[in-house]
Amino acid sequence: VQLEESGGDSVRPGDSLRLSCTASGATYASACMGWFRQTARRNREGVAIFQTDDRTSYYGSAVSGRFTISQDPTKNTVYLQMNRLKPEHTGTYYCVIRRADSGCRLFPYEYKDWGQGTQVTVPS
Repeated sequence: VQLEESGGDSVRPGDSLRLSCTASGATYASACMGWFRQTARRNREGVAIFQTDDRTSYYGSAVSGRFTISQDPTKNTVYLQMNRLKPEHTGTYYCVIRRADSGCRLFPYEYKDWGQGTQVTVPS
């Protein structure tokens, strides 16, 4: 599976960004697809995951209602809408995907397919 991310940028506090991730090379009847974030101080932490069969979203504790994940099934693409960004949202955002055979959770060790990452920077 190939994952292509886009949308990362350097923005000011309070701005918004939308990240995109498109999967190719394999399809799953039901998938967990979404985002992890890595910063200089923390290991990869779960941001948001979308379960494609029942269209359920799962969010990490650090999201605090500012982020929304969505999916366009016709394009095999998930989006992460990030609003009211803060400096602590700075990091490299990685797209992930796996078959949803055991439910979707925000544990990085459950995902073997990762994108290259897209950088989001919110200076303080």
